[in-house]
Amino acid sequence: MMTSKAYREAYVWIWLPGETTPVVAGKLTVQNKALVFNYGKSYLERENKISIYEPELPLRSGILDLSPDLDMPGSIRDGSPDAWGRRVLINKRFGATGSSIDSFQLDELTFLLESGSDRIGALDFQLSPTEYIPRVSHNASLDELIQFAERVEQGIPLTRELDYALHHGTPIGGARPKALIEERGRKKYIAKFSSTSDLYSVIKAEYIAMKLAKAVGINAAEVHLKKSSHREVLLIERFDRVYMEEGWQRRSMVSALTLFGLNEMMARYASYETLAEIIRKRFQDASATLRELYKRLVFNILCGNTDDHARNHAAFWDGKMLTLTPAYDICPQPRSGNEATQAMLIVGNKRLSQIRLCIEAAHHYLLDRPTAISIIENQVKTIIENWDKVCKSALTSPIDRKLFASRQFLNLFAFENLDPDCQHLEKMIVEFKNSEGSL
Repeated sequence: MMTSKAYREAYVWIWLPGETTPVVAGKLTVQNKALVFNYGKSYLERENKISIYEPELPLRSGILDLSPDLDMPGSIRDGSPDAWGRRVLINKRFGATGSSIDSFQLDELTFLLESGSDRIGALDFQLSPTEYIPRVSHNASLDELIQFAERVEQGIPLTRELDYALHHGTPIGGARPKALIEERGRKKYIAKFSSTSDLYSVIKAEYIAMKLAKAVGINAAEVHLKKSSHREVLLIERFDRVYMEEGWQRRSMVSALTLFGLNEMMARYASYETLAEIIRKRFQDASATLRELYKRLVFNILCGNTDDHARNHAAFWDGKMLTLTPAYDICPQPRSGNEATQAMLIVGNKRLSQIRLCIEAAHHYLLDRPTAISIIENQVKTIIENWDKVCKSALTSPIDRKLFASRQFLNLFAFENLDPDCQHLEKMIVEFKNSEGSL
């Protein structure tokens, strides 16, 4: 396996609440193949300091202990790139082709230090403790970014100029081609591109799901659908940035995986039930937040989003309390058969993508059975009522629309084995699928 020269330390810079420039918070150091963190003395002496995240990295001096299951703090790992960003960086370093990416290896400090600085959340990573030098890209058009993304997918090494343009997207999570763009200095977006390997319009499916999520009352990120170089581009407004005349403020975020204290290999044990328990104990306005999470769980099942893993849930952190971020990455997934499972456990050790499990789990969200059924019924009705309008706004082809309506959205598997007081829901779905408007 090919590797690169490894870094031994990095300084963690943070944007404190309300600030538009970062300060150094502390240092990451390699220790026995793990990354450990300690706060700087000057940071601990600041009046406006906040912990990067508690209880994981409390405000105290000295090297902070790692959980036995982690090889770096989860709140630091949240700032590191995932599949797509890593692929871009490996392409940059080695010119690796798509089929040989796994033959190349970069350590976590390299991913932190060589990915773009405009990463999700309020952290960045530098070699210097005194001088902050952001790693930024040159502005590029959507047409150019699509071409650059295709090069990475095909394993074609990027030129220096192309690398600068695409480098800006390296700190973002997820596996699909994407980049970060800024509009007139007032708004920031994550741009997701259709992939050359897509068998259907994945970008339009996500756009439809995100629009319908807002329609059912979920606090979801704003999305816009564009077309460039004959390919769809989904623009997602960033909710971790606040524009100010003097600059950009950044909002601290942690993933649900960090809230659970799990590493990537243990993510299969993440559960909605546990997240609901954390919300009851540590979130602002716990009752309203539990209801919001329940609505997201139900909608993920109704729209066929089985990629609801623990990195696709997140919370803002203000140094004292947590607040659920807007929903994001609600993307219907392809399915070969009717049966499907959610990425996170729903109740107990059950994860089947079925509404009956949502009803069984309702008490964990402080909801009684009638209220839970009412939430589900409202979502079903709203999806049906808004289906035609949202599909038309996405300029969905008849083939894709039929696929979405027959396989992903409101899949009949979700409504199997319901008790008598819920069976009217299945009837609504059958009528929807048989109606001319849905197909």
